[in-house]
Amino acid sequence: MSDDTLPPEAGSIDPVEADDFDYKAYGWEDWPTLVIFWVLACVVFLQFFSRYVIGSSVGWTEEIARYLLIVVGFLGSAMAARKNSHIAVEFFYRYMPGDVGRAMSMLVDVGRSVFYAAGVWISYGLAAKTNAMMVSIDVPKDVIYYIVMVGFMLMLVRSLQVTVRHWREGESELTTAKDR
Repeated sequence: MSDDTLPPEAGSIDPVEADDFDYKAYGWEDWPTLVIFWVLACVVFLQFFSRYVIGSSVGWTEEIARYLLIVVGFLGSAMAARKNSHIAVEFFYRYMPGDVGRAMSMLVDVGRSVFYAAGVWISYGLAAKTNAMMVSIDVPKDVIYYIVMVGFMLMLVRSLQVTVRHWREGESELTTAKDR
């Protein structure tokens, strides 16, 4: 019993028809975050390879992977702030009158910016008070707190840009969610 029929031919990918990569969709802070992400991937692979293939784990990989993940999380959050794609509850905006929805949206924008400013202040305070060194390598831990502070600063700047854009346009993605 043999089946000589060939499966249907899969559609070929035509490079002309494929969407072009748009560099303008990315901010300058996305590129260092991408590099740090790939460094994190290499460190995690080194940890996996050394532990499960060689049988002897490289000691510093776990701690460095943890700190690199923190850095990627906070620097990557600036991209989410720029795209206004942080988690939000859009349900209530659909049932509010237009003016109330716009006012609530602006309140959310301002509150988000205040939160990021508080994050800058708190992470700076933690960094200034931290004198400890990392366990596995001879680097001060305050470096991580300063990078977190930079992440909050980037989120604050991007959030303020979004707030100004919403103020000028008179609406936000939340208030236009009714049309979706």
